[in-house]
Formats: sequence, structure tokens, C-alpha cells
Amino acid sequence: MKITTKVAHFTSPLYLESGRILEPYDIKYETYGTLNKAKDNVILICHALSGSHHAAGYYEGERKPGWWDGLIGDGKAIDTTKYFVICTNTIGSCFGSTGPMSSNYPSNEPYRLKFPVVTIKDMVKAQMHLLSSLGIYGVHSIIGGSMGGMQALQFAVDYPNFAKNIIAMATTYATQPWAIAFNKVAVEAIRRDPRFNNGNYAKDEFKELGCDGLAIGRIAGHISYLSPDSMGDKFGRRYVSNDGLFELFGRYEVERYMEYNTGNFSKIFDPLSYLYIVKAINTFNLSRGYESLYDAVLRIKANIHLISFSGDLLFLPREMEHLAKMLDRNSQSYTYHEIDSNYGHDAFLVELDKFKSIVSEVLSR
Repeated sequence: MKITTKVAHFTSPLYLESGRILEPYDIKYETYGTLNKAKDNVILICHALSGSHHAAGYYEGERKPGWWDGLIGDGKAIDTTKYFVICTNTIGSCFGSTGPMSSNYPSNEPYRLKFPVVTIKDMVKAQMHLLSSLGIYGVHSIIGGSMGGMQALQFAVDYPNFAKNIIAMATTYATQPWAIAFNKVAVEAIRRDPRFNNGNYAKDEFKELGCDGLAIGRIAGHISYLSPDSMGDKFGRRYVSNDGLFELFGRYEVERYMEYNTGNFSKIFDPLSYLYIVKAINTFNLSRGYESLYDAVLRIKANIHLISFSGDLLFLPREMEHLAKMLDRNSQSYTYHEIDSNYGHDAFLVELDKFKSIVSEVLSR
């Protein structure tokens, strides 16, 4: 599989939903496969909160592949021998696209809290600018899960003639209070961390020791990505063998797992980017800018394919089902699958065998 990683630099202004302007800005992106002469074999992949442009394959010296490697590649469900696959790092993130720790032109100082709030609409608009710069004015399909699914649906509404197919997984039409409440734990934990210093920290501040506030907030997030069943299956009530049961801070295996994973995450993900992306997720509402959700959905011309997971406690299947019923009432082209899963929200990243045939079938039509 041919992998290419690039950074596109834009000097034209990006007009944001808030009324503010981002100028200049960069978008880091990765491509897989080969673009055909007609440029009609493009599939756009949209990542979730903690994802990046590195969706598949291995970098040199890397032990873990891209976050959706089981789905994207030669001969896989998203077959890179047939399709030219693009995945961008969203604006606001910390993996190469312009975000809060990028230089606030013309100075060399980071934006920090001067960075404008970005929304899912803004992320989608920035990707449209990138694709236009590549001479791509329509795509075969747009695919994403969680926040990536939000982007996919936003593309379908805002740019109804752009994609033939939209595959949105484990997502919603508008972020609900339950999800916002989980995100609030992370927001407050980061803000109250003394080393966060109201965003005035050095660029490499957390690379060695991590950000305690982000690690704590990520624990709450991680709980929302799993389910009672998947936690029970993975950890049971096993206790860390070298921790005393009657030590106050002795740990169960599930506690050690949370400490390890969220601690490492806080060393690689910028806390300001986390705050900005969480804000984009919280403010997501497919109907904003239109008279109602019905009017927004009525704009859609693509074939919509919705996939939910029965054990998802973050974005409940009924939220996707609500969209499906609306599409059905409008006689718009759609399919809806609720996958039987007890894994939780992260099933879209983990249980690929349960839905990859659906993806493959949609793409082959």
C-alpha cells in the first residue's frame, strides 16, 4: 500500500462559524493508494477526537499501525488497490494541522487561548479547501466514526452534491447532555491542573511527565468509550498482584489500566487541543444554520449508511435510529444497521469484523 504524508499550507482566510477568521493555516493529511485519472475513486476518512491523519499502515520504526488499519489497505474493506483514500488531521488538533499551539502569525508565539473556537462545520470546510486544492471536487464516499461520523453527516448536509455515499458510525445528529457531562470532567480537570497555567505552558511542557488534568479527564472519557460488559470481560475483579488488598491505594487491574493508558495519552496529546476539540464535539448540532433538523436532513442527496452499536453508552443507538426514521419518512436513500455489541462506544475502532462487510458492500455498489 502506497502511503504519502503531506502538509498543505493555505494563505487564504478560513471563515469560521463563529465569525472569526483563521489565516494562514495548515492541514496535515495522509493518502493511501493511487488517484485515478477521472479522480472519481476518492474516499475521505474522518477521524475521532483523539485520532489523526495516520489512519492506516506503519511508519518506519512504528510498532502500532494507523488507528483504522484493520479496515484500510490492499484487499481490505476499504481497498487501496481500488480507491484513493485521504485522511486529514482536523484543524484544532495537535498532529500537524493548525491548532492552539501553532504560531499566531505574524508572531512566533502560539495562539494558546487566542485560538478561535472551531466547530465540526469548520473542520469540514477546511477539508473542502484541501480537496479543492488537490483538484478533487467530488468523492466516492466519506466514512467516519464518533466525531468522524459527525463530520461525515455535516458533509452530507452542507455539501449535498459532494459525496455519493456517507457512512457514519457510532455518532449522533446532536451531542446530548450525557456526552457533554462526561466531557465536562476532562475540561475541568485540565483547567484546574496548576501546570496547565491557564494555557500558558511551554510547547514541550508535558512530553515527559504528561498533564495530570488531561490524564484524569481521559479516565472519564475512557469509561464512556467502554461498557460494563467489556470492562467485566477484560478485567473482572482481578487485583494487581503486588498491591496489598488493604493498602489504601492498592489497585484493581482496571485501575492500573486506566492509569497507564491515560497517563501515556497525556504525554502525546496537547491539553489545549483536547479542550478545543471537546468544544467542537459539544457544540455539534446538525440542524444549526437551518430551520430545523428536518430541513437540514432534507438537503441530503448522498446515500446515507448509518451504523450504531447496541452497547454504545456515549452516542446511543436511538440517536442514529432517529436519523434513520427521518430519512425514511423523507424517502431518502439510506440504510441503518444496529450492530450487536457489548464492547461500548469504541466498538467502531475494535470490532471491525462485525461491520466491515457492510462497508465493503456499500463501496462496491
